[in-house]
Amino acid sequence: MSKHKALFVGDDGKSRCSWCTGDSEYLRYHDTEWGMPVVNDKLIYEKICLEGFQSGLSWLTILRKRPAFRLAFKNFEPAVVAKFTNRDIERLLKNAGIVRHRGKIEATIQNAKMTLQLQSEFGSLARFMWSFCPENQTKRSSKAPRSPRDIRSQTPESEELSKSLRKLGFNFVGATTMYAAMQSLGVVNDHYLGCSQREKCETARVKALKKMLA
Repeated sequence: MSKHKALFVGDDGKSRCSWCTGDSEYLRYHDTEWGMPVVNDKLIYEKICLEGFQSGLSWLTILRKRPAFRLAFKNFEPAVVAKFTNRDIERLLKNAGIVRHRGKIEATIQNAKMTLQLQSEFGSLARFMWSFCPENQTKRSSKAPRSPRDIRSQTPESEELSKSLRKLGFNFVGATTMYAAMQSLGVVNDHYLGCSQREKCETARVKALKKMLA
């Protein structure tokens, strides 16, 4: 993300968040995924795991490897990944298409098991995740950031989400990692004021919020 300005204007005349400049994959991700609300448990589980894999790396690296990740982890079906064995771990450690980090691979399997347990106890991972949106936690509305300094790497809500997930048995779910997931999943809307995607994401987010917190 640029430290100097919030927005840039693309060749199509649209204003966008400055962090997506310089790469077509980043641009596509910004325009079609980042900040759009997700209420599907499988996709939320996938994002939690991929954000964990991203730790110490660039998100662009993960985006480029995402097809290989999805193939390696059986499209991130929690019920399938939860049954992975040590043999699967060794297989994945030899897969050059993904990030070959034993701890993160083991966390993906562990988090699949915990997703199933959470679904049994709370109904859905989506409802659990969305209960940590600012409106529900602090009764404050989400204000549009105007500059990079308005966006923190973690928030009280992401800290509480991280703490709650770790208590349930999830791994690689630190407060900064979880805030990145919340941004991506639309639990918060951190598109800058003036970004062409902000209003579309916020309209969809309000609908999702009503559904999740009903």
